[in-house]
Amino acid sequence: MELELKIKLKDLLSEKKMTQKGLAEITKIRESTISDIIRGNRTVLNFNHISRIASALEIEDIRELMEFIVIEK
Repeated sequence: MELELKIKLKDLLSEKKMTQKGLAEITKIRESTISDIIRGNRTVLNFNHISRIASALEIEDIRELMEFIVIEK
């Protein structure tokens, strides 16, 4: 069994009617970094970034932001 981490940031931003730029301004995370997270181009996630994003989006359960997907082989 193989797992893949899915980041649900794009959906959350849409739900909260927030732009990547707006999130960047609130969190003080570069907009390009947020864009990379959304596109799955980041291979390493900074815990501090995750905390700031969760706080800005009022997330209390990390499963709202990310989940494991089982990849069948």
